[in-house]
Amino acid sequence: MAVPTYTKSGTKATVEAKLHKDVFGLSVENHSLLKQAYDTYLANGRLSLARTKTRGEVRGGGKKPWKQKGTGRARFGSSRVPIWRGGGITFGPTGEENYTKKLPVGAKRQALRQALSLSAKDGHVKVIEAYENKEAKVSVTTKLLGKIEAKGRILLVVSEKDLLIERATRNIPKLKVIQAKYLNVFDILNADSIVVTKPALETVHTWLGDKA
Repeated sequence: MAVPTYTKSGTKATVEAKLHKDVFGLSVENHSLLKQAYDTYLANGRLSLARTKTRGEVRGGGKKPWKQKGTGRARFGSSRVPIWRGGGITFGPTGEENYTKKLPVGAKRQALRQALSLSAKDGHVKVIEAYENKEAKVSVTTKLLGKIEAKGRILLVVSEKDLLIERATRNIPKLKVIQAKYLNVFDILNADSIVVTKPALETVHTWLGDKA
């Protein structure tokens, strides 16, 4: 499978890049694995921030509301029992919950192949020979993306991410830069345009190819 290839300045190259069929050419009929990998990514990034207080942690309630007998009302020893308004919470979040999920390495790689195959089929994948921005200017990156017609939510895949690349891309809306070895289903499926450098493409082929 061949895709449009551009030079580092954004002009169209004479030779098109080839995408390996075993990585970008899979036929995806069942999306259950993609859904599982997508949910796993979100779950592993979830923070356990919610926390409630038990009846022993709620302030007040030290005095018995009324005497034990003779009032005709139910007996209570504290006004902070869970069934009263303002009382403690039973079985609430403690802030120590673990939401992480595990997915076998083979399943992760297969899900990545499926996600890349869907993106390539929809024409979202573009290849550039290299990404160079020695002055680390955002305007240079914006101009390059405009030339290659990368629109919407853009995922720029590079072989190595350094400080210059970070400075040249961090203020561009809807653009995310990621190293090839950290590709994930979430970013791939959410991207309208995937721009891959040739060195990064080689890394992806080696990582997810038949011999991986």
